[in-house]
Amino acid sequence: MRAIHPTALQPTSKVGRKQTPRTVGLSYQSVFIMLLISLLLLGGIGSRLAYLQLVEGERNKQLAENNRIRIIPRQPVRGTMFDRKGNILASSRLTHSAYIWPLAQKYETWDHTVKLLARILELPESEIRDPVEAEGYNSPTRIRVGRDLSQAQITAIQEYSAQLQGVDVDIEHVRNYPNGNVAAHILGYTGELNAEELEARRPMGYRLGDIVGQMGVEESLEELLRGEWGGQQVEVDGSGQAVQVLGQKPAKAGKDVILTIDLAVQKAAEAALGKRKGAVVAMDPENGAVLAMASYPTFDPNIFSGRITEQQWAQLQGEGNPFVNRSLRGFPPASTFKVVTATAGLESGKYPPNTVLQTSAYLRVGGTAFGEWNRAGFGPMGYVQAMAWSSNTFHGQIGWGVGGEVLIDWARRYGFGRKTGIELNAEAEGLIADDAWKRERFNWEWTAGDTVNMSIGQGFTQATPLQVAVMFAVPANGGYLVKPHLLKNDEDQKEWRTSMDLKPSTIEVLRNGLRAVVTSGTGGAVNTPGVPLAAGKSGTAEAPPGESHAWFGAYAPADKPEIVVVAFVEHSGGGGGKVAAPMVAKVLEAYFQNKGK
Repeated sequence: MRAIHPTALQPTSKVGRKQTPRTVGLSYQSVFIMLLISLLLLGGIGSRLAYLQLVEGERNKQLAENNRIRIIPRQPVRGTMFDRKGNILASSRLTHSAYIWPLAQKYETWDHTVKLLARILELPESEIRDPVEAEGYNSPTRIRVGRDLSQAQITAIQEYSAQLQGVDVDIEHVRNYPNGNVAAHILGYTGELNAEELEARRPMGYRLGDIVGQMGVEESLEELLRGEWGGQQVEVDGSGQAVQVLGQKPAKAGKDVILTIDLAVQKAAEAALGKRKGAVVAMDPENGAVLAMASYPTFDPNIFSGRITEQQWAQLQGEGNPFVNRSLRGFPPASTFKVVTATAGLESGKYPPNTVLQTSAYLRVGGTAFGEWNRAGFGPMGYVQAMAWSSNTFHGQIGWGVGGEVLIDWARRYGFGRKTGIELNAEAEGLIADDAWKRERFNWEWTAGDTVNMSIGQGFTQATPLQVAVMFAVPANGGYLVKPHLLKNDEDQKEWRTSMDLKPSTIEVLRNGLRAVVTSGTGGAVNTPGVPLAAGKSGTAEAPPGESHAWFGAYAPADKPEIVVVAFVEHSGGGGGKVAAPMVAKVLEAYFQNKGK
């Protein structure tokens, strides 16, 4: 075989490629480049780690803790309300509510969770998103998104649990009114704070999901009834299941309150009022304790313990302002106001108890004729007979004679024109007009005709049924102005009445006149076998363009009064003696039948 010389294997030199004798460093160049890149990468990672640990360490630690630890707030049980005899008026019942953990929701599943949950709970999606956005998507605290769930809704949430991560059902207390709509305007109702209410109440310790009183005693005694929140701090695993309770604070129940209301009398007042738009008030004349306060139209406060639908709300509003407590709204008091007029005449000294005045078909003052209601007059009359037959011309002469300033002063002494101070926020002041008021509104001075109009409870004068009850309590208790109240708990520690310093002869004339109303005058409907001897006064107020209002107020027994009852029917079209007096009789009868039970 022919031998091949080693040089024969060397490549032939090519044009353009230049041989270089340098060989040192060629094998390390790539290493240096990679090392430089590595150092840059490690430096960036290191600086980022340093930033996360040193600068953002506490924040990241808290986020980790939030993923592991969650807060379960426990709402307090609201205080129970009782009537004066221990009957429950408002309490709490157990129900199921739906809650959502914002932090447990993944971003990519959040929209699906909201849509599915809204469909199950039959809620607009906004009612789930809005409270979560207000609290924050990183909040570890549960947020209530549904109350008073049905069994079908509870089952649906359980069945879709795999798609509803961070959503659970828990038991809580909701308000319950065992007597339905009885005393609704006194008790009020409760509801969850909306965004605006929450913002205003945060400084007072309120939080998202708080249930507060929205009307009546629930609202005015909120501080007593609400209690204090409690809660649990719970450790959860990766699937959101509770592992252990790390700490807890028991919720503190609200205080129970005893009201002055007598449930039997309250039911009788509402039955007497029936479906007539108006009000009935019953009160202890000695200390102002309100035994009953009925108003119609009314509502069932239980519907607000869950979510009220638009259909329910529209139905309520269609019933004629059912949330207005007509016991606390002002209306012309008509002839019931003659108690004030008689007092002004007697106390002025100008018209003493033995005064006799000629009555006629009308009383002409300044070109205006004020007619007698029987269109004929009653001839000469004294105080007692004039009260019994509610003479307009007799009391018109008294008012005209004492003058506007004196009459207005006595009206205000009786408590008209200002709030009584009862523990309800919706109370109106009523109106006792004067010269300054008239000049401001009508640019016209007070006239003698205005005084005569006021003396018979017409014109500008406005009084609430509660104010009228306070007025009747004055002759009933011997001359004391009482402060009406609903809270019985601390009744013994407060002074509920002040003396009006009336002459004994004034009280005697008023009592005799009011007694004659029932025995021989316009209030015969109260003189029934089931009621002890009573005293009272009727009133029929003109209310153009509608029909007249009907009033009747009474107290019994006449010699030692225990109860005052005032009935008012708006636009009844009938007289107070025929329409309102029988209502008063029914309430008085219920009171004396249940007395001591």
